[in-house]
Amino acid sequence: MLDYQPPQFKLDQRLARLLGVHTQTRPVIISALWQYIKTHKLQDPHEREYINCDKYLEQIFECKRMKFAEIPGKLHNLLMPPDPIVINHVITVEGPDARKTACYDIDVEIDDSLKQQMNSFLLTTQSQQEISNLDNKIHETVETINQLKTNREFFLSFAKDPQEFINNWLISQTRDLKTMTDVAGNPEEERRADYFYQPWCQEAVCRYFYGKVQQRRMEIEQALGIRNQ
Repeated sequence: MLDYQPPQFKLDQRLARLLGVHTQTRPVIISALWQYIKTHKLQDPHEREYINCDKYLEQIFECKRMKFAEIPGKLHNLLMPPDPIVINHVITVEGPDARKTACYDIDVEIDDSLKQQMNSFLLTTQSQQEISNLDNKIHETVETINQLKTNREFFLSFAKDPQEFINNWLISQTRDLKTMTDVAGNPEEERRADYFYQPWCQEAVCRYFYGKVQQRRMEIEQALGIRNQ
């Protein structure tokens, strides 16, 4: 058994056929898997840290979806020690040519110091946890950016034309309210001002303001009660 430096691993037969790699170092295997993911566009378009497995990866990793940071851990059970070097040699014990010297060439890979550091980094559990934490921070940052972008567009539209913005916003809110309450309404009647001068509308306004006054009163009483304590 050769002492490979850096260590090499034999891939599971299914993964070896899929990647076209039989025995290699862990970084090379991960790189080959990542190349397969990119070639077949398996990275989730919305959550970039997730990989959507195709039918082959699903059979190998036994999951439909996984984070890229989880790949090194999932590869652990799919990597085995490399096959030993087998040399077939016939020993002749008779005749004048009984003593012979045989030479064999065996290719071994010697990694440079930089690759050794990269390999150690990939093998470190702490580094994998750090990568996972950074992925989560990136995801949160992207979500924050999207939210800020939405807020910016909201206020920018209001700044350009407040009247049109308010009208469009009220129409949108009315549509959402009808959807939530499952009330169809009558758009033709509601577009006329006379519709809102009916007695029920005046009563609804009074009830609304009465509720607001009661709510404010309770807040004031609660605040005064806290101060008295």
